[in-house]
Amino acid sequence: MNRQDILERLRAQIAVNGHVVGAVVGSGMAARFVAMAGIDFLLALSAGRFRIAGRSSYASYFCYGNSNEIVKEYGTSELLPIIRDVPVLFGLFASDPFIALGPFLDGIRESGFSGVVNFPTVALLDGQFREAAEEDGVTFQCEADAIAMAHERDLFTVAFVTNASQAREMAEAGADVICAHLGLTRGGYVGDGQSIPITQAEQIAREVFAVCQQVRPEAIRMVYSGPASTPVDMQYLYDNTPCQGYIGGSVFDRIPSEKAILDAAIAFKSGGNAAKEARMRRLVRRSMQPSDYADIVKQYVAENYAHPVHLRDIALVLHLSYSHLSAMFTREVGCTFTEYLIRYRMNIAQDLLRQSRANIGEIARSVGYSDPGQFSKTFKKRVGLPPGAFRLAEGPGRGK
Repeated sequence: MNRQDILERLRAQIAVNGHVVGAVVGSGMAARFVAMAGIDFLLALSAGRFRIAGRSSYASYFCYGNSNEIVKEYGTSELLPIIRDVPVLFGLFASDPFIALGPFLDGIRESGFSGVVNFPTVALLDGQFREAAEEDGVTFQCEADAIAMAHERDLFTVAFVTNASQAREMAEAGADVICAHLGLTRGGYVGDGQSIPITQAEQIAREVFAVCQQVRPEAIRMVYSGPASTPVDMQYLYDNTPCQGYIGGSVFDRIPSEKAILDAAIAFKSGGNAAKEARMRRLVRRSMQPSDYADIVKQYVAENYAHPVHLRDIALVLHLSYSHLSAMFTREVGCTFTEYLIRYRMNIAQDLLRQSRANIGEIARSVGYSDPGQFSKTFKKRVGLPPGAFRLAEGPGRGK
């Protein structure tokens, strides 16, 4: 699939659906099913291969294997033969000392890959390890050069960046997608338990996308995982940044597999004994990460924002103390539960004011406010305009 066709399809998806989605897959099985679900493009990364082996994605950064050879082997044997209508991108370690970059890129194209993405990336390294790597020639500049060379060969290019400076380099190199990499995916049993709060992710994305819009406005703006591990998280970023898409890895293969395998094994092991199954699930729950509890709370908000929502009730159901759950949520998300709930409701209210002709009282009730006056007061404080004025500025029929 050529670069221009890919870009036309992605821009059409953004125009119709508002965003696009890419998936990092480590096996042909995962690739087959995300493709069936309508994913827009696939990324073959060594991290994906390590994940399906039960290891952390961080294994990509150590000498357990040659990253480029790992990607080439499973990409050509498992992905390309069965994925016909979805672009597959090659996760390129540009600083590999054992390749000549130009001929290697030519080989990537000849093998059937539609493009490249810079991974493993130096952007995720820091401290003394980063300094030592750069002294040895493993640099982000190598990655920017690789993206530029791929662009010259008319390969589709996705650039992982972690700050505005890197975004500028990749935009100037001609990257088709600038993706703010927010760290490895949190959640599950082998996921990253140290991800940044979603509010910090929002700030990083804003800074990266501001450069994109200035230097290369035609580039598609996306984010990668980190704290954005659920559709609720991504809706928050869509609402609060100029983000146009999401790239995920663990959310499409590791986390769903962990849950499905665990559920099936517990069900068979318990032999239909409800009490025994409950005991086994309690043992499993002990290994849950704080981020898992935060995700449960956010999902509850997404499903119940139109009704009274109290963190104390959620804490009771989860068998946690209110203070402990509150502290965990604030630490993981970067704001208090009350702040998160208000912000979520106000974002929904803005969408309703833009898209529907329901009166203010109806909209207030639909986002959990029984008192329209209190809703209007909160809306004005958060958005800067009363609901009526906001509708006049952005609602149905504006400009007529």
